[in-house]
Amino acid sequence: MIVTIIAVFALALQLGGMVFFAAVMAPMVFTKLPASEAGRFIRAVFPVFYIYVLVTSLIAALALATQWDGAVMAVVASLTIWLRQGLMPRINTLSDAARSGDLAAKRHFDAAHRMSVALNVAQIIATGVVLARVAV
Repeated sequence: MIVTIIAVFALALQLGGMVFFAAVMAPMVFTKLPASEAGRFIRAVFPVFYIYVLVTSLIAALALATQWDGAVMAVVASLTIWLRQGLMPRINTLSDAARSGDLAAKRHFDAAHRMSVALNVAQIIATGVVLARVAV
């Protein structure tokens, strides 16, 4: 019983945090701050965001370790590591190059950013499905 409560709590925190960041925080930053400040702010927030997702998904994975849902959350955690340590630095490098006028970097940035958004949406969906399954 307590393990299920821990899993539900971790999943709810993760899902709420991810949806809030994607639907409220990021759009607000880019509409309320000048572009240069918004970019610096988002660069500072993303590493913390990914640690938040990593910790909550690992807690859920451990709490659900004896179930298929635990494996799903372990995949979410693993993907988060790659997003934070691999894709995010690449996006930042491409963004800097694009701002310097490199048109090829701009195309690569756009593609990498789309991939990042798609993978974050997939993580949100996976977390929501696991939360719905566990909470019932």
